[in-house]
Amino acid sequence: MAEIAVTVVIDRLLSLLTEEAILFRGFHTEVEDIKRELLFFQAFLKDADAKAEKGDTISHGLQTWVQELRETIYSIEDLVDEYILHFANPPRQSGVIGFLSYVYSLITNLKQRLEITSKVKDLKLKVGKLKEESSSHGFISSFEQGSGDTINVPWHDPGVISLFIEEAEIVGIESPKGELINWLVEGAAERTVISVVGMGGLGKTTLAKKVYDNKKVVERFACRAWITVSQSFKMEMVLQNMIKKFYEAMKEPIPAGMDAMDEISLIDLLKKYLEDKRYAIVFDDVWRLEFWRFIKYVLPENRRGSRVVITTRNVEVGCAIRESRFHHVHNLQPLLPESSWELFCKKAFPGSCCPSELQKISIDIVKRCAGLPLAIVAIGGALSTKQKNELEWQKFNESLGSQLESNPHLESISKILSLSYNDLPHFLKPCFLYCAVFPEDYSINCAKLIRLWVAEGFVKGKKGVPLEQRAEEYLNELIHRSLVQLSEVDDLGRIRRCKVHDLMREIILKKAEELSFCHVLGDEDSSFNGKFRRGSVQKGTNTIAMETINRNAHIRSLLFFDIDAVPMLLTGISFTNFKLLKVLDFEDAPLYSVPEDLGNLFHLRYLSLRGTKVKMLPKSIGKLENLQTLDLKHSPMDALPVEITKLKKLRHILAYSYHPNPEELFSTTRGVHIGEGIGSMLDLQKLSYVEANNGRGLIEELGKLRQLRKLAIVNLMEEDGPSMCASISNMKYLESLIIFSKDGGILNLPTISDPPRYLRTLGLQGGLSRLPDWLPVLRSLVRVYFRNTRLSYDPMEVLQALPNLLELVFSNAYGGECFCFTELGFQKLIVLRLFNMKGLKTLKIHEGALPVLKRLEIQPSPQMEVPSGICLLKTLTRIDFFGMPRKFACSMLPQHGKNYHIV
Repeated sequence: MAEIAVTVVIDRLLSLLTEEAILFRGFHTEVEDIKRELLFFQAFLKDADAKAEKGDTISHGLQTWVQELRETIYSIEDLVDEYILHFANPPRQSGVIGFLSYVYSLITNLKQRLEITSKVKDLKLKVGKLKEESSSHGFISSFEQGSGDTINVPWHDPGVISLFIEEAEIVGIESPKGELINWLVEGAAERTVISVVGMGGLGKTTLAKKVYDNKKVVERFACRAWITVSQSFKMEMVLQNMIKKFYEAMKEPIPAGMDAMDEISLIDLLKKYLEDKRYAIVFDDVWRLEFWRFIKYVLPENRRGSRVVITTRNVEVGCAIRESRFHHVHNLQPLLPESSWELFCKKAFPGSCCPSELQKISIDIVKRCAGLPLAIVAIGGALSTKQKNELEWQKFNESLGSQLESNPHLESISKILSLSYNDLPHFLKPCFLYCAVFPEDYSINCAKLIRLWVAEGFVKGKKGVPLEQRAEEYLNELIHRSLVQLSEVDDLGRIRRCKVHDLMREIILKKAEELSFCHVLGDEDSSFNGKFRRGSVQKGTNTIAMETINRNAHIRSLLFFDIDAVPMLLTGISFTNFKLLKVLDFEDAPLYSVPEDLGNLFHLRYLSLRGTKVKMLPKSIGKLENLQTLDLKHSPMDALPVEITKLKKLRHILAYSYHPNPEELFSTTRGVHIGEGIGSMLDLQKLSYVEANNGRGLIEELGKLRQLRKLAIVNLMEEDGPSMCASISNMKYLESLIIFSKDGGILNLPTISDPPRYLRTLGLQGGLSRLPDWLPVLRSLVRVYFRNTRLSYDPMEVLQALPNLLELVFSNAYGGECFCFTELGFQKLIVLRLFNMKGLKTLKIHEGALPVLKRLEIQPSPQMEVPSGICLLKTLTRIDFFGMPRKFACSMLPQHGKNYHIV
């Protein structure tokens, strides 16, 4: 576990030694020496972590040594950051005052340099001593069985028990069980592969075993085998096991000399044996994609109705089998609330019902299990041994995190869920641990999580790939491994929000606290005395909690959730005490102002004032040279100080708010004013939304921002349209473009000489005499919306040819009476929304148009007739009509509506 800390620090040192060679002049040798020792420790700890995760014996001496090493590593990181703080930020004033400031800084820095030199020498000695001590913790001696000062953690596969659960103990699997049995005993003669995918503890093995033992399956497949693969499989052993199981099932003697055969001989034997047989095989607990890529060539495709079943936690493994229409993926879902309650009562109250006084607390406990059968069974079993006392059960629920570690009844939960964490590559572990800073059952904004990972330095760069894109790959990997769950997916299938199962969060929170990685401070736990690198302040939080934070001057991140006393809290905090802060997140906090000494946070990379009441940023923000993200969404701020343009590393400016407009269906969007100089902020990836009121100078400067991925600009004047087009031509990587005209005036966007080929989202608001000439060449467009464009002719002829368009939104965008959807038009469109189309009467939908449309939404369009062509849209799953005339509504009533038959 300490290896995570070592890796992060080593990565920082490597990049700093390369990028800041001049800055570290005089300390280069010492830092290189420390780096070499850390590389040694990294190799040592990687192996130690692997053994510990497997449950091997760990000596108390080694545990203490690892803790000291981790604290030393954090001290090294602190020292590096303190050094940069003092020596990478010289005064910049000119004239006599500037000269005097410079002289003063030299004197001050001399003292600080001497102090840092002393600390470097102390740390070098400490690292050397730790290396010497490491020899007494050699891999053999520290992990020997039976040592006198060791903690014995006998290991067995906790999933084995799933193979022997009685039918009467199982709840809620009848539907998936029936589906899997049908796939096995019915269908085509071709070899069919079925994968069952889901997080650990969801019941994949239990379900597969009940299907495997089902009478219909047994009768159909005389030649069958159950193979447990697990994480550390050896292919020769898997092949040998397959041969033994198949021969045993057929009651035939196992071939002599099989144990001495090499891999190729085993494959040859297996293929010949299965060549003329209808076989069924289950590969349980597959972790690696490479396993399926190999094993599929071992199993013959003999057109005899053979079946292969795979259970896996990894979505990527599960989906890899989709190589033909004969392959199926079953995503196993959590138990429904009713089934969860039934299973819990079976375990917690065997032979009886839940007492009324325990009903409420029992429901709370079941809710925390979130449909995970493993957790429900284990927790229910643990509670069955306790007195039926509400206070006793309440204590159990409140201490569930520590119970997972100490209660033997819950050991299986921790082991099975930890397997997925332990299997992560080391670069993903800090990313997943970071999810523990969010509250229980919290829906995490994916874009925010990605920006936080980047700010924390968890994301490794790759040439030509933005850090945010790499971080998105990290998130997808965690989702594929069933560690992170989807909580919000939009109509186009884009992941907007995610979450971590409550019990998994308890496990990683415990790991994070052991590492001093982070600590959660709430009303129940505000007197914590230990050290931590990241603080998550949750729910109300009193003064004692803030004192805890004040004691951790080297804290790196501070995030606030659901608090009600920020102004009072800030009176007890001076930002000068937290000069090493990288992340400061006040989202939705009742904050009304920001102290002037905000500028002292030289290392700050992420600042969120989203949803606060802050109206103005202090001028000192110009000193935050390392700031990457400035999130001001839904705050009343309408202008940024001119000093903002000094922040050359800024990647995201997110600043807009919505204001109700009684004359419009939608609210008005307001951006922020930014002064001249924005063109020097060359790292900007997102600029959303910016006011165009500063005129052509600002718009021409935007053309210098060649790394922009998203640009949203409001109040564009008609005469500035050509300059806007010229600037857009320079934005080669632009993926999202939103332009609003001033006061609903004309959008004059005639020509873009080199339209951004990667553009996926286009939003235009304002009068258009015709669609821009450059629009048809944007073949990557996925989402298009027009608002108040008042087009005079049907634009569908142009838009329907866009090959990748998935969503189309019109709001008061067309003055005609008819939209025509012709044959073969909009081949990929999934969502069509028509709002406030006052003159629109009909939608002509030809056969073959909109072949995959799933959602049609029509809001106040007073002259609209029910489109008869809707009956041709066979893939529609949802139709919404809002604010339509009474006559229209009555015609759609199920019983007597004359047009109901159409839908």
